[in-house]
Amino acid sequence: MTNFHLCLGGEIKGNRSRDRRKVGRTQIDRLLRELYAARLSGDLNAVCRAFSPDAVFRIASASEANPVTIEAVGIDEFRPLLAFMIKTFKLADLNICTMDIGDAHVKVHWRANIRPRNTGATVLTELIDLIDVRDGRIVNFIEVFVPR
Repeated sequence: MTNFHLCLGGEIKGNRSRDRRKVGRTQIDRLLRELYAARLSGDLNAVCRAFSPDAVFRIASASEANPVTIEAVGIDEFRPLLAFMIKTFKLADLNICTMDIGDAHVKVHWRANIRPRNTGATVLTELIDLIDVRDGRIVNFIEVFVPR
């Protein structure tokens, strides 16, 4: 079951302001749902559409046994990394545990069964994504993961 928690953060005065903030949060929610659906289905083009051309993309493992760190700036740098990840790691049973949406900052806690194609072993993995959104696209993406 997917559970979403929206953090409204602060008082909003007047219906007009409330509507603008609500639309922004709704757009961010839609953007991220599409991103995670694309990751699950392995659709590289759809994943890349979520990012701004100059986005910063980082991934880090919280595992001491097998540390991984990736950092790339700009779609031209991280598109090949995303292609490799999508080709190498098959996702299943993706479950978004929480999604906290601020004005332009998002924290997503999710988990999935991840199967590296080279070993075939499925590993339940917990992930935390810290995401900044501007103009309807991801401009900063940090993902930390821990295999269970």
